[in-house]
Parts: sequence; C-alpha cells; structure tokens
Amino acid sequence: MPYKKFEQNDIFNNVVRTYPQVRFDIYDSKLYYQNKSEISGAFTGSTPNVDTGFISLYELNVDRNETQTGLIYPFVTKQGTLSNFKTISTSEFNSDFAYGDTLSGSYPLSSSISREYFAAGLLLRPHIQALKNTLNFYNNISPHYAYSSSLGDKGSQELNLISIPSIFYGSSIRKGSVDLRFYISGSLIGQLQDYNQNGELIQVGPSGSTGSGSVAGVVLYKEGFVLLTGSWGLESGVARNYLDDITNLQTSSWIFCGVGANDGIPSGLIPSSSYTMEFQGTNYIPTLTLMAHADRAEFNHSNNPTYVSSGQGKSYQTGTMSIVEPELSIKNVVSSSYPDPTGSFEKTTYITKVGIYDENKNLVGIATVAKPIKKIADRNLTFKLKLDF
Repeated sequence: MPYKKFEQNDIFNNVVRTYPQVRFDIYDSKLYYQNKSEISGAFTGSTPNVDTGFISLYELNVDRNETQTGLIYPFVTKQGTLSNFKTISTSEFNSDFAYGDTLSGSYPLSSSISREYFAAGLLLRPHIQALKNTLNFYNNISPHYAYSSSLGDKGSQELNLISIPSIFYGSSIRKGSVDLRFYISGSLIGQLQDYNQNGELIQVGPSGSTGSGSVAGVVLYKEGFVLLTGSWGLESGVARNYLDDITNLQTSSWIFCGVGANDGIPSGLIPSSSYTMEFQGTNYIPTLTLMAHADRAEFNHSNNPTYVSSGQGKSYQTGTMSIVEPELSIKNVVSSSYPDPTGSFEKTTYITKVGIYDENKNLVGIATVAKPIKKIADRNLTFKLKLDF
C-alpha cells in the first residue's frame, strides 16, 4: 500500500460556528424539547428512558427496564491505582471501601431546564446570591443587570429564575435569539424578546398589552440563566393557583412564566397555562481539512487481483537457489472505437478509498468516494478531506 506524507500546505485547521435552534414547551408541569412527544417502549414508558423535555447525556439504557432487562452502570474496583468517581470524596473512599470493593454509579443521566420561584422578602436565595458578581459585571451593558439599584433589589424582590444547562446551548446563548411566550387557553397574553441584544427581555406582544415595551428581566448569555422580575399582570380579573396554595391565588405575570418546569409544582393545578421558550445556542466545531494529492506517475499500480489479465499462471517456480515468479501482464482497460481490439496500453487504476494515517502509520480515518476515480499516469488528482471534531 503506497503512503504519501501530508505537507505543511496540505493541512488546514478551521473552526465552524453554528447556531443550533432550541425550543422548550411547558404545559401542565411537563416539558417538551424540540416538539418531541413521549414515545413508549417495549420495556419502559419512554424509549430514551428519560422524561420528555430531558436529554439523555450518554443515551445508555435506552428502552431498558431495571427488573426485566437490567440497567448498565459505570463501576470501578478499589485497587492500587486508586481509581475513583468524582462524586466520592477521598475520605469516603478511604474509610467506606475496602480493597476489592466495587464502586458503582448509575445511568441514565439526563439534563433539562429548571425554574425557581423566590417570593418577595425571601432572603435565603443562594442561587441568586451566587450570581451577584456576574450580574454586577454586566451592569455596564444594561442597568437592569444590577443586583441592587433603583430598578429593584434581586436579593429580596419577587423573582423567577430559569436555569439552562450548557448542553443545550454550547458556548453561549446567541444574543437576540431569546423568545419567551406566555399562553392562557392557547391565546398569547405575553411575549418577551431581547431584540436589543443587550440582555434586556422586553415585552413585545401582544401589541398594546399591559407592560408592552417594558423590561421584564435579563438573560445571562454565557452562564445560561434567565431572571424574570416583571410583576405586572398579563391578564385582568383572573387569579390562578401558580403557587400550589389555594389560599394564595396569583395573577398571571412573568414571575410565573415556566411554572411546572422541574420546580415541584404538580400537574393539574393550572392546565390552562402554557409557555414556550426559544433561543439559539452558539457552538464551535473544530474542522481539519486535508489535501491528499495523487500526482502524475503516482498511484498507478494496484494489488487488486483484477489489475492483471486473467488466465495467467500464478504459481511459483522453485529451483535449488532461487524462487522465480512468472511475469504477469497488466490488464489493458483502455477503450477503443472498435468493438474487439483495445486501445494502446496505459497503466490505469481506480481510486475508491483514501486512508488517513497517523505518524505511526495507524489508520485513523477512511474517506470513500461516491464513484471510483480513474487515475492514469499523466493525470494529477487532489482529494479534499474534511474531519469534524
């Protein structure tokens, strides 16, 4: 098999930036990711073995039942290498496990968005306090980011926090792509967008509605958080059980956008309310482009048995001092304008695959062409190969 080294100008490293679209629908304390409904399996109620609105991180235990088919799980044995899971502390590893014991984890692992509600005056809000420095850092972009200002104190005011794991958006949420919608009985009563691309979520619909044009919250693009502080009523004369407390009914507002998104609110309380959140992520894909050259007078021999004419003897002739292989004529595949004879002989091969090898000649990739490429001695060919990571 012939090898040819890639030269410096044959290798190009690049990065492709993509903006994958993400959509979550929330209804009756259930989430739906990318409009995907629940699919029942033969052994589990959900084929991916995770609830709707969740991503299976490794897509393991798909359609497996713990009692019928058993679940696969990660495990290590405590031994001299001291291999351990990150979820087990060093002290726990040393005191609770003996050498030879099996340390096991669990699958499936999944991820989804979640919502937290903070009542006015509640000072114990660690997830908000953890974002204090981050919010103040973006204060120069918009005053609505400030942790405490004349616009409100996020340490004590009524607040709605929606957390988005990075697996859904990659490096960051794309500015100007966030869109939140609040529905009652299928009718739109409120819509937020960050069309200024400065993190401010401004109510843009319905046209002329209460709060139209006002800032209802902010987006932390790189960190994956949406903080909603807009407490004005989106509908009048109706109070709903957003807090799972029949004695404390509330008017629909952005404080209650996303109720039921893994926040502990049970289903059946507010079946008339539904919510949609859309945004685009920012994902960087490293790409490697390789130029594989088959220059003139190169790669014009083949070890394929069809490369030589048929009917020739291929047995070795042995003597006392030597082994002689008979000369085998190469099959002439040059076409002719006449039906019987062939044209003048010309060494011809057909390239079907290009292998990519590392410096130790280990095969790391194979590029297969859609149709065999004819290679003759006086023809230069270049194959453009691209790898995504």
